[in-house]
Amino acid sequence: MAGFNALVLAGSRGGPDPVADYAGVPHKALIDLAGETLLARVVGAVRAAGAGRVAVSASHPDVGAAATALGAEVLKAAGGPSQSVRQGAEALGAPLLVTTADHALLRPEWITAFLGDVPAGADVCALVAGRSDVEAAAPGTQRTWLKFADGDWSGCNLFYLATPRSFAVTDLWRRVEADRKRPWRIAALLGPRVLLEYATGRLTLDRAARRIGELGGFTAAVVRTPYGLASVDVDKPTDLDLARMLAC
Repeated sequence: MAGFNALVLAGSRGGPDPVADYAGVPHKALIDLAGETLLARVVGAVRAAGAGRVAVSASHPDVGAAATALGAEVLKAAGGPSQSVRQGAEALGAPLLVTTADHALLRPEWITAFLGDVPAGADVCALVAGRSDVEAAAPGTQRTWLKFADGDWSGCNLFYLATPRSFAVTDLWRRVEADRKRPWRIAALLGPRVLLEYATGRLTLDRAARRIGELGGFTAAVVRTPYGLASVDVDKPTDLDLARMLAC
């Protein structure tokens, strides 16, 4: 799909990063993997998939310099991912593909397939991978699973903001960030009926996405990918070891 821009999140929450420390670099976006930095691999993948403008949301000066060397625009990262996405969306417009600099194994064909499967009428869409596909592609990997009536799913750090209405997702995202240590408050956002469906094992992934869209005033959807490796990012040293093994 042509005619979209891309935002690569490469900010920092502050404090030491165990992955960067493990690799001996000032920021994990600068980790070398098979001869390229993670940032270069991600920027290259979104460009190969057809992105026009590519911007990197960065807080570390070395990451900003690396992004500039790659020919990407540099946006100063905000206080959290949701605010950085909002700033990027306002700067780049819609449609906008959003991903992260630690998406070490990202392939352009995964992006192309994702965008081709975005449902008509969706304002915002996220990519997920099923547990069986993830575990087949990366045995032993430890992921955070979203457990629904139709299976266990892992997020793939790929989001598509198809229309300006989708920018409202950042407001909802900010509320989730603020309550990330109080999961009961996050759950309460869905409302009692949806919570009951979840508690009784009847809530499907698509129903949850529709409810999130209803809360934010936009149409939300998910796309399921058969590419299990699309769920692998580099959040901890063991993830980097896995990515290095798989990239060989």
